[in-house]
Amino acid sequence: MTVTIKGTGKRKSRRDEILEIAVGLFASRGYHGVSMDDIGTAAGVTGPALYHHFAGKEAMLAAALKPVSEGLLSGGQACVAESGGDATAALRRLVDFHVEFALNNPAVIALHLHELDRLPEEPRREIRRLQRQYVEVWVDMLTKARTRLAAAEARVLAHAAFGLMNSTPFLGGEVERDRRASLLRDATLRALLG
Repeated sequence: MTVTIKGTGKRKSRRDEILEIAVGLFASRGYHGVSMDDIGTAAGVTGPALYHHFAGKEAMLAAALKPVSEGLLSGGQACVAESGGDATAALRRLVDFHVEFALNNPAVIALHLHELDRLPEEPRREIRRLQRQYVEVWVDMLTKARTRLAAAEARVLAHAAFGLMNSTPFLGGEVERDRRASLLRDATLRALLG
Protein backbone atom coordinates (compact mmCIF):
# COMPACT_ATOMS: atom_id res chain seq x y z
CA MET A 1 0.00 0.00 0.00
CA THR A 2 1.41 3.34 -0.98
CA VAL A 3 0.41 6.93 -0.36
CA THR A 4 -1.36 7.04 -3.70
CA ILE A 5 -3.59 4.07 -2.99
CA LYS A 6 -5.93 4.80 -5.87
CA GLY A 7 -5.02 5.59 -9.42
CA THR A 8 -1.42 4.41 -9.45
CA GLY A 9 -1.89 2.02 -12.37
CA LYS A 10 0.33 -0.41 -10.45
CA ARG A 11 -1.08 -3.91 -9.90
CA LYS A 12 -1.78 -4.44 -6.22
CA SER A 13 -0.68 -7.50 -4.32
CA ARG A 14 -3.33 -9.58 -2.57
CA ARG A 15 -2.03 -8.20 0.73
CA ASP A 16 -2.52 -4.62 -0.52
CA GLU A 17 -6.03 -5.46 -1.76
CA ILE A 18 -6.96 -6.89 1.65
CA LEU A 19 -5.44 -3.88 3.37
CA GLU A 20 -7.39 -1.47 1.20
CA ILE A 21 -10.61 -3.33 2.03
CA ALA A 22 -9.76 -3.22 5.74
CA VAL A 23 -9.05 0.52 5.57
CA GLY A 24 -12.44 1.13 3.97
CA LEU A 25 -14.21 -0.95 6.60
CA PHE A 26 -12.32 0.64 9.50
CA ALA A 27 -13.05 4.11 8.12
CA SER A 28 -16.77 3.47 7.66
CA ARG A 29 -17.54 1.33 10.74
CA GLY A 30 -14.73 2.17 13.15
CA TYR A 31 -11.92 -0.10 14.24
CA HIS A 32 -13.95 -1.88 16.91
CA GLY A 33 -16.92 -2.27 14.57
CA VAL A 34 -14.98 -4.56 12.22
CA SER A 35 -13.85 -8.12 12.88
CA MET A 36 -11.26 -10.17 11.05
CA ASP A 37 -14.19 -12.24 9.72
CA ASP A 38 -15.80 -9.06 8.33
CA ILE A 39 -12.58 -8.20 6.52
CA GLY A 40 -12.21 -11.75 5.25
CA THR A 41 -15.80 -11.81 3.94
CA ALA A 42 -15.33 -8.48 2.15
CA ALA A 43 -12.02 -9.70 0.69
CA GLY A 44 -13.41 -13.10 -0.30
CA VAL A 45 -11.26 -15.15 2.10
CA THR A 46 -11.90 -16.70 5.48
CA GLY A 47 -11.02 -14.62 8.53
CA PRO A 48 -8.30 -17.06 9.64
CA ALA A 49 -6.72 -16.94 6.16
CA LEU A 50 -6.04 -13.25 6.77
CA TYR A 51 -3.50 -14.20 9.40
CA HIS A 52 -1.29 -15.38 6.54
CA HIS A 53 -0.91 -11.69 5.63
CA PHE A 54 -1.39 -9.91 8.98
CA ALA A 55 -0.94 -10.84 12.64
CA GLY A 56 -4.26 -9.16 13.46
CA LYS A 57 -6.26 -5.95 13.22
CA GLU A 58 -3.60 -3.87 14.98
CA ALA A 59 -1.05 -5.06 12.42
CA MET A 60 -3.44 -4.08 9.61
CA LEU A 61 -3.93 -0.64 11.11
CA ALA A 62 -0.17 -0.12 11.46
CA ALA A 63 0.39 -1.42 7.92
CA ALA A 64 -2.18 1.07 6.65
CA LEU A 65 -0.93 4.15 8.48
CA LYS A 66 2.86 3.96 8.69
CA PRO A 67 3.53 3.76 4.91
CA VAL A 68 1.23 6.75 4.43
CA SER A 69 3.29 8.86 6.81
CA GLU A 70 6.52 7.63 5.21
CA GLY A 71 5.19 8.42 1.74
CA LEU A 72 4.00 11.88 2.71
CA LEU A 73 7.39 12.71 4.19
CA SER A 74 9.38 11.43 1.21
CA GLY A 75 6.96 13.07 -1.23
CA GLY A 76 7.16 16.38 0.65
CA GLN A 77 10.95 16.26 0.64
CA ALA A 78 10.89 15.57 -3.11
CA CYS A 79 8.61 18.59 -3.69
CA VAL A 80 11.15 20.80 -1.93
CA ALA A 81 14.11 19.28 -3.80
CA GLU A 82 12.38 19.79 -7.16
CA SER A 83 11.76 23.48 -6.43
CA GLY A 84 15.35 24.60 -6.85
CA GLY A 85 15.48 26.61 -3.62
CA ASP A 86 12.34 28.64 -4.36
CA ALA A 87 10.28 28.34 -1.16
CA THR A 88 7.07 29.67 -2.71
CA ALA A 89 7.36 27.20 -5.58
CA ALA A 90 8.01 24.46 -3.04
CA LEU A 91 4.84 25.39 -1.13
CA ARG A 92 2.83 25.25 -4.35
CA ARG A 93 4.24 21.79 -5.08
CA LEU A 94 3.56 20.66 -1.52
CA VAL A 95 -0.05 21.81 -1.78
CA ASP A 96 -0.52 20.07 -5.15
CA PHE A 97 1.03 16.90 -3.75
CA HIS A 98 -1.05 16.85 -0.58
CA VAL A 99 -4.34 17.73 -2.31
CA GLU A 100 -3.84 14.81 -4.71
CA PHE A 101 -3.09 12.52 -1.78
CA ALA A 102 -6.18 13.72 0.10
CA LEU A 103 -8.50 13.32 -2.88
CA ASN A 104 -7.17 9.85 -3.64
CA ASN A 105 -7.26 8.60 -0.05
CA PRO A 106 -10.21 9.92 1.98
CA ALA A 107 -10.66 6.56 3.76
CA VAL A 108 -7.03 6.60 4.90
CA ILE A 109 -7.46 10.14 6.23
CA ALA A 110 -10.64 9.15 8.08
CA LEU A 111 -8.89 6.09 9.49
CA HIS A 112 -5.98 8.20 10.66
CA LEU A 113 -8.21 10.83 12.26
CA HIS A 114 -10.32 8.34 14.19
CA GLU A 115 -8.17 5.28 14.81
CA LEU A 116 -4.49 6.21 15.21
CA ASP A 117 -4.77 6.00 18.98
CA ARG A 118 -5.78 2.32 18.69
CA LEU A 119 -2.23 1.41 17.72
CA PRO A 120 0.26 0.08 20.24
CA GLU A 121 2.67 2.70 21.58
CA GLU A 122 5.69 1.95 19.37
CA PRO A 123 4.05 2.15 15.90
CA ARG A 124 1.96 5.12 17.07
CA ARG A 125 5.12 6.92 18.24
CA GLU A 126 6.87 6.19 14.93
CA ILE A 127 3.92 7.51 12.90
CA ARG A 128 3.80 10.67 15.03
CA ARG A 129 7.56 11.17 14.50
CA LEU A 130 7.12 10.91 10.72
CA GLN A 131 4.20 13.33 10.85
CA ARG A 132 6.23 15.88 12.81
CA GLN A 133 9.00 15.65 10.22
CA TYR A 134 6.46 16.21 7.42
CA VAL A 135 5.07 19.27 9.23
CA GLU A 136 8.61 20.64 9.60
CA VAL A 137 9.12 20.40 5.82
CA TRP A 138 6.17 22.77 5.46
CA VAL A 139 7.31 24.99 8.33
CA ASP A 140 10.76 25.37 6.78
CA MET A 141 9.31 26.46 3.44
CA LEU A 142 6.79 28.79 5.08
CA THR A 143 9.45 30.60 7.12
CA LYS A 144 11.58 30.98 3.99
CA ALA A 145 8.69 32.23 1.85
CA ARG A 146 7.35 34.51 4.60
CA THR A 147 10.46 35.71 6.42
CA ARG A 148 8.55 37.60 9.13
CA LEU A 149 6.75 34.45 10.18
CA ALA A 150 8.07 32.69 13.29
CA ALA A 151 8.38 28.91 13.17
CA ALA A 152 5.59 28.49 15.75
CA GLU A 153 3.30 30.64 13.60
CA ALA A 154 4.25 28.67 10.49
CA ARG A 155 3.38 25.46 12.35
CA VAL A 156 -0.10 26.85 13.06
CA LEU A 157 -0.55 27.67 9.37
CA ALA A 158 0.72 24.25 8.28
CA HIS A 159 -1.76 22.47 10.55
CA ALA A 160 -4.56 24.74 9.33
CA ALA A 161 -3.60 23.85 5.75
CA PHE A 162 -3.75 20.15 6.57
CA GLY A 163 -7.20 20.69 8.05
CA LEU A 164 -8.36 22.20 4.77
CA MET A 165 -6.78 19.59 2.55
CA ASN A 166 -7.67 16.63 4.78
CA SER A 167 -11.36 17.54 4.72
CA THR A 168 -11.90 15.13 1.81
CA PRO A 169 -13.60 12.39 3.89
CA PHE A 170 -16.33 14.90 4.67
CA LEU A 171 -16.88 16.24 1.15
CA GLY A 172 -19.71 14.84 -0.89
CA GLY A 173 -19.65 14.22 -4.60
CA GLU A 174 -21.74 17.28 -5.48
CA VAL A 175 -18.67 19.01 -6.91
CA GLU A 176 -16.64 17.12 -9.50
CA ARG A 177 -13.13 16.04 -8.56
CA ASP A 178 -11.11 18.54 -10.62
CA ARG A 179 -13.13 21.45 -9.23
CA ARG A 180 -12.75 20.11 -5.66
CA ALA A 181 -8.98 19.91 -6.23
CA SER A 182 -8.91 23.48 -7.52
CA LEU A 183 -10.95 24.81 -4.60
CA LEU A 184 -8.80 23.00 -2.04
CA ARG A 185 -5.56 24.19 -3.68
CA ASP A 186 -6.71 27.80 -3.91
CA ALA A 187 -8.02 27.94 -0.34
CA THR A 188 -4.87 26.34 1.05
CA LEU A 189 -2.50 28.62 -0.86
CA ARG A 190 -4.45 31.68 0.29
CA ALA A 191 -4.21 30.46 3.89
CA LEU A 192 -0.48 29.83 3.61
CA LEU A 193 0.71 32.74 1.51
CA GLY A 194 -1.84 35.35 2.56
